[in-house]
Amino acid sequence: MKNKMTINLSVIDGAEQSMTSGVTAAEAVKALCSNKLRKKVVAVKTSHGLLDLSATLCEDTVIEPITIDSPQGLEILRHSTAHVMALAVIELFGEGVQVTIGPAIADGFYYDFDKETAFSADDLEKIEAKMQEIISANLPFVRREVTRGEAASLFKSKGQKYKLELLDSIDEAETVSLYEQGGFVDLCRGPHLPHSGWIKAFKLIKLAGAYWRGDEKNAMLQRIYGTSFPDNKALRRYLNLLEEAKKRDHRRLGKDLELFTISDQVGPGLFLWQPKGARIRRQIEDFWKDEHYRHDYELLYTPQIAKRDLWQTSGHLDFYVDDMFSPMDVDEVSYQIKPMNCPFHIAIYKSRKRSYREFPIRWCELGTVYRYERTGALHGLMRVRGFTQDDAHIFTLPSQLEQEIFNILDLNMNILKAFGFTEYEVYLSTRPEKSVGSDENWEKSTEALKLALEKKGMNFEIDPGEGVFYGPKIDIKIKDVLGRAWQCSTIQVDFNLPERFGISYTGEDGHGHQPIMIHRALMGSLERFFGVLIEHYAGAFPLWLAPVQARILNISDAQLAYSEHLYLTLKKAGVRVEKDLRNEKLNYKIRQAQLSKLPYMIIIGDKEVENNTLTVRLKDGKNLPPMPVEDFIDLIHREGCVPVID
Repeated sequence: MKNKMTINLSVIDGAEQSMTSGVTAAEAVKALCSNKLRKKVVAVKTSHGLLDLSATLCEDTVIEPITIDSPQGLEILRHSTAHVMALAVIELFGEGVQVTIGPAIADGFYYDFDKETAFSADDLEKIEAKMQEIISANLPFVRREVTRGEAASLFKSKGQKYKLELLDSIDEAETVSLYEQGGFVDLCRGPHLPHSGWIKAFKLIKLAGAYWRGDEKNAMLQRIYGTSFPDNKALRRYLNLLEEAKKRDHRRLGKDLELFTISDQVGPGLFLWQPKGARIRRQIEDFWKDEHYRHDYELLYTPQIAKRDLWQTSGHLDFYVDDMFSPMDVDEVSYQIKPMNCPFHIAIYKSRKRSYREFPIRWCELGTVYRYERTGALHGLMRVRGFTQDDAHIFTLPSQLEQEIFNILDLNMNILKAFGFTEYEVYLSTRPEKSVGSDENWEKSTEALKLALEKKGMNFEIDPGEGVFYGPKIDIKIKDVLGRAWQCSTIQVDFNLPERFGISYTGEDGHGHQPIMIHRALMGSLERFFGVLIEHYAGAFPLWLAPVQARILNISDAQLAYSEHLYLTLKKAGVRVEKDLRNEKLNYKIRQAQLSKLPYMIIIGDKEVENNTLTVRLKDGKNLPPMPVEDFIDLIHREGCVPVID
């Protein structure tokens, strides 16, 4: 071991200094970083990964300081805040509370507890107060490494059975790390903040239930969600965002605007589209179909069930059976309600011989599928059991693969843009541990996806091991007006299904060859996409999507006949119009229309009847000058036209 060592701080131009072996990361940061920078550093990154500031450095090391406001720093802050919350719970409710896991998550953290009585909203306030005491005490986070046996003895003495279960999955010869703070010890990889005083702004958000390890056969735990930020300004901004998200919640707006409903009699995760929601769905579907025809796709329709043997051949019974509904017997033959559309499209492909001259073959379907989602995972329109995929399958020659992926990306981006989405997160998901197919085919398909993304000039991240069992994929998450990312689009390359079903085409050489299959969904599912649209627009849809474009409001019964005639005229002209001719005050009817988030209100009084005109009131309260009926129809057709994409 060297007596002296050189530590190079990569973010400072050429800064390096010789220091004694065994120096702490905190001492290295103090020597190498500016005073302004080191006030924000909570950990360091080296070739050995992320380290606490208390870690010792015993070899030549290049260190990268991790500041509290960086993505990794925020994760450390939130993970440490979760530990403070666990300590507060133990101090308030005693050692009898079972502590399970408490990770940092996007925008916050949670901790799961097994406690005999339920936490209440008042308890959250008490926990927050106790956390503040712990923070004010500047308690250090102390790391120590022990054998698995020593850790097991410790947690056994504390009666923490869930920690013992976690230790059972660790090899007996491994060393494990513990973090201690006050009277709380946790099994944890770290790193953590130097001490609790680094926590400046936090908030406990909500209570929820969660099964241990996500398995509904296990105990139901109590989960406390919270968040933490480097300063109060950032925390307030986030809490305001949460309040805005509540106002936009598609479950509430879907009910208030009568877009969809759920019924206990029908079953969880199965949504019923009400007339207004169905109007929007029709607009989406018609636009989608027209664009696919324009881009040289053909539309297919396939059944809701098929013989179970089909899913055996496809491999779904081997890799996907836990997400499928139970089979049914018909005439002593086992049938399966479909979880996917792809085997049906392959059956159509096999209906006759194919030639290389036909390629690429592009088929699309708005196909309704059914997948088993556990009750606890269901969430409004975002996680359901029955949904319609905007599915497509493209059969290509190997020489066409990269260009076809590029074409799909082009269509994908343009369709999303038409709905108002212009910001994305893009991921290239690679081979999972449980998969089928040769290494060569996986490498070819992954490279084709990568090259298409690069050709399109799209920034993307590699998501290791998150591909589907038959091939790699591109996942595109759209960002809504609040900056939240939602999984929608996916593009998947598949050599496996063509091989399993034995499909082929006659090549230029006169011999049979296996095509490559691309699976593709642009909106993902209509249900989830609709939920995202509701929240993105807060229910105030653009004119071309609005289920009701205008509502006629009469001032008194004297205008009833004219209003009825106007209603029929607008309907015949293709305007999506409603009428509110109740004997109510105009201001009340205007308020009701505003709550319905209508683009236009048509006010009819005596002057409008006399002049054969109408007065248009906008949703912001402004009135347009009186206009002839024909001019309003032109306005609707002009401003409410379906977007045209390249």
